[in-house]
Amino acid sequence: MRVLRLGSPSRLMLVGAVLICAIALAWAGNSANASAHQTARAAKLSPITIGASLSLSGDFSADGQAYARGYRLWAADQNKAGGLLGHPIKIQIISDASNPAQVVTNYEKLIGSNKDQLVFAPFSTLLTVPAARVASRYGYAMVGGADGGPSVFSAGLHNVFDVSVPVKENLVSFAEWVASLPASKRPKTAAYVTVNDPFTQPQLPLAQKIMQKAGVKTVLNKVFPAEVTDYTAIAGQVASAKPDVVVLGSTDVPTVAAFVHVFIQQHYNPKALIATAGPDQGQQFINAVGAGNENGIYVPNGWYGGFKKADSQKMVKEYIAKYGGTPSTVNADIAEAYSVGQVLTQAVKATHGFNEAKIIKYLKSGVTLNSVQGPVKFDKLGENTALKTQTFQWQNGKLVQVIPTNAAQSVPPQYPKPAWN
Repeated sequence: MRVLRLGSPSRLMLVGAVLICAIALAWAGNSANASAHQTARAAKLSPITIGASLSLSGDFSADGQAYARGYRLWAADQNKAGGLLGHPIKIQIISDASNPAQVVTNYEKLIGSNKDQLVFAPFSTLLTVPAARVASRYGYAMVGGADGGPSVFSAGLHNVFDVSVPVKENLVSFAEWVASLPASKRPKTAAYVTVNDPFTQPQLPLAQKIMQKAGVKTVLNKVFPAEVTDYTAIAGQVASAKPDVVVLGSTDVPTVAAFVHVFIQQHYNPKALIATAGPDQGQQFINAVGAGNENGIYVPNGWYGGFKKADSQKMVKEYIAKYGGTPSTVNADIAEAYSVGQVLTQAVKATHGFNEAKIIKYLKSGVTLNSVQGPVKFDKLGENTALKTQTFQWQNGKLVQVIPTNAAQSVPPQYPKPAWN
């Protein structure tokens, strides 16, 4: 039998192997303990509360409720990923009933009284201006996805940001497409009607200028008060003028639906109808105008449910699993709200905390961020210069991208639009 001596090479190798195993086991144990300690520590961190005032009732209720779902969907996903710097996220939403006075009260409560660590913007340009003024007094950043009207960025505020396409450019892609049509197919006349709202009004003049320069004659140009509840007379004026194209400055589904129903009643079917908001509301829009009547209607936006981007597709899948529907029925408000959360997450991580001044400075630093809608890069005013407007159209019950016509995801626009169902 062979005997191993203490000083022999074989014995030394055996002892070394035993020591290495012991060290490895100890390291693994320490690593597991450290990981468990970090997990336990993260679980004990106090929650971060993010406050938002949303229009859960009133004129903007459809959008406000969609934004609430978008904010909460983002928070659920972010909590699964560890929260914000290990802090669980709580979303606190209170209703402003679509009222500018109430939105001021709400943000005074969220920031001044409740001391929420962060806030999200409300829905609409109309409500964001007074809300952002309150946030500015407290030094808070206000990031939103539906606050892109020029009045927001001309108010002298340095704390407001919009992750979506600048509003004033919304109708440009559609107007340029109309102008590019061969003279034989190009519409001859157009009507421009809009509610008196800081979101819609800035969009129409530029589109009108582009189309008029291409020879499209304006037969009606009308602004109506936001307080109007019966659109029969206004829509009747449009139908009587019989323009080839109708450009409707709308803020919600009911406005578009009212015009559509009057057009149907008066047997007027324009060759093209585009509305600034409403057709992006998915199933709610289809229900309002009547199944089949959505087909052929355009809407400008920066996102739609069929957008082929990995995080967007993941979000859409999660939304459908929770609320039902199809990609075409997931309205753009969901993506806008979700993007707000994504952008704020990146700012908090980059600044290593919740210091509002540092977050504002970071967002204005020219950095390019990511969102389900695409890239986000803020200029000195807080507008997103990285996104470009696209135009979508309802075709065969699905919302599809049609303009720019040379984009990879675009399908040919349906022009003239089909008859009403």
